[in-house]
Order: sequence, then C-alpha cells, then structure tokens
Amino acid sequence: MPSYSIEGVQPVVHPSAYVHPTAILIGDVWIGPDCYVGPAASLRGDFGRVVLKEGSNIQDNCVMHAFPGMDTVIEKNGHVGHGAILHGCIVGQDAMVGMNAVVMDEAVIAPRSIVGACALVKAGFQCEPASLIVGTPAKVVRTLSDSEVAWKAKGTEEYKRLTLRCHASLEECRPLAEADSDRPRVDAGSYQPKHQA
Repeated sequence: MPSYSIEGVQPVVHPSAYVHPTAILIGDVWIGPDCYVGPAASLRGDFGRVVLKEGSNIQDNCVMHAFPGMDTVIEKNGHVGHGAILHGCIVGQDAMVGMNAVVMDEAVIAPRSIVGACALVKAGFQCEPASLIVGTPAKVVRTLSDSEVAWKAKGTEEYKRLTLRCHASLEECRPLAEADSDRPRVDAGSYQPKHQA
C-alpha cells in the first residue's frame, strides 16, 4: 500500500487489519485491529488525525480527511460504504454510512445509526442513537428497528471476515482469457440487501 509520512508522522496499521495495496495512507492515520480498508481509499492525516477503531471498515474509493487539528474517527465496528466522504466527523460505534454519502465537519453520527446512500450530512449535525438519517441535506426520519440494527451488524461481521479472507488468499494475478467451465464462486457469506433480508 502507498504509505507516506509527513513531518515525521507515519501511519500506524495494526497487524490484524487489512489495507488494500491501492489504498493511500498519509501521515497521522491510525488503523486498529480487525479493520478493513478497501481499494483506492484515501486516508489523509496531513491536516487532522484519521482513526479507524477496532473492527471498523472503510470501503473502496472512500476519503477520510479533516481541517487542521481536527479528527475524523470511525468508532468500533463502524461501517462506511463505497465512495463515501468523511471530513472532520465521527461515525459512532456500530453505525453505518451508506454509499456515496458525505459527512461534514463536527457531525456526529450516533451509535447504531444508519446514514442512507447519497445523503449529505451537514457540519455540526447530531442525532440520537439508532437513527435513520437520509436526504440532502440529511435529517433523521425515524428510529431504526432492532432488525435493521441487526442487519447492519451482520454486514460489518462480513467485512471482518473479508479482512481474514484477504489476509489468507488475496493476491495479485493475471486475468484469465476465459472462464473455466467449473469456475467456483467466492465464499461471500449470506448477507443480503435490506430489501431482501
């Protein structure tokens, strides 16, 4: 993975975490145990600190950054979907930020909450735990059900398992010219989109 120090401050990655080789880490980045960082994610600790706590994940093409002296934090088991941008905010424990959402400075996504795909969470936003947050600008529309919170937790567990799968078997290779007739499928578990769960 491209990893850069700035002014002598180097990224820190726990050995049990998996960071894809195309992800970029700069400066004051802390990645904790059992975390997953996806392809082409950009974690820039060149102004403020960037922190992924135990079991959290940030998926492909995501960006984490902050204004000078601020922190951007994904708390334990936080889950950040493809293409999301986090800037100087906190994603609470067991919370999820959906695909292509933007969470701005000093926003706090409470534990067990879900930010919907493509939402724009304005600077300074706060909410109660287990909130469903959607829209542009985003607002709380209701409290999540226990089954919705459990659905999110199952997805995060699959990303923890993906961390182990990547450590065990992900390797660069040349693509085949055509598929074998008995081509296997990957062991992706049974997690399904919410509308099918």
